Amino acid sequence: MTLFDLRGKVAIITGSTKGIGRAIAEQMALHGARVVVSSRKADKCDQVSREINELVEGQAGEAVAIAANISHKEDLENLVAKTREAYGQIDILVCNAAANPYYGSMLGINDEQFDKIMDNNIKSNHWLSAMVIPEMQARKDGVIIIISSIGGVVGHTTLGSYGLSKAADMALARNIGAEFGVDNIRANAIAPGLIKTDFAKALWDNPEYLKKATANCPLNRIGEPNEIAGATVFLASPAGAFMNGQTLIIDGGRTMSN
Repeated sequence: MTLFDLRGKVAIITGSTKGIGRAIAEQMALHGARVVVSSRKADKCDQVSREINELVEGQAGEAVAIAANISHKEDLENLVAKTREAYGQIDILVCNAAANPYYGSMLGINDEQFDKIMDNNIKSNHWLSAMVIPEMQARKDGVIIIISSIGGVVGHTTLGSYGLSKAADMALARNIGAEFGVDNIRANAIAPGLIKTDFAKALWDNPEYLKKATANCPLNRIGEPNEIAGATVFLASPAGAFMNGQTLIIDGGRTMSN
C-alpha cells in the first residue's frame, strides 16, 4: 500500500461527466477507487463511466453511473442509496457540482438566480454530507472534499454571489471537520483558480479576461483539471490523513501576488 492508494474505497463525485469532476473520477479510479460518476444526464454518466472503465481495465479501480440533479434532495437520496446497493458503503464524497447562472454587478442579480447559486453550491453539499456522515461515523472513517473557488477568498466585481457560496463551502468543510473529526471523518475544501473547463469557458475564452487573470499569476497560465484532481487524491488517501478542516488554494499563486 502506498500513501496514495485508494484501493477498496468507494467515492461519489458529483458533476463528474466533464471538467474537474471527470478528472477527479478518472484519477481516483486510476488510484484504485470504485467511483460513482454522477451528473444530471444519465446518458453522459453512462458514457463517462464506460470510458473510465476502459481507462482502468485490468486495474483495481472501476466506475458506475448514477444520475442525479443536485438541486433535488430526492435525487441525492437515490444517489446515496444506489451507491450503497452497488458497493455497500461510501468512503469518499466529493462535492464538485455547482452552478453560476449570473455574471455581473450584485445590483443586477434576481432572486431566482441568487437562490439557484445558494441551493446548488451550498444546500446540496450540506444535504449530501449529512446523508453520508452517519455511516462514516459508524465505521470511524470517511473523507469529504468540497470543491470551492478562490472566489471565496477574494472580492469580485462580477462573480460576487458565486463567491459568497464558495466562501460558505469553505466554512462547511471546516464545520464538518470540527464536529466529526472525533469520528475520524476528515473534511477539506479545494479552492481552484481559473481552470480550463467548460464551466469557466466564458472567462478563459475571453482574451481580455484571460490576459488579466494570467497577468497576476506567477506561473503565467491558467490551470488544468488534473491539477485539481491530484489534490483530491492526496486528500482522500493516507497521504492526507492529518489534513482536516482546511482549504487548499490551487491557483498558480494568483491570490498571493500583487
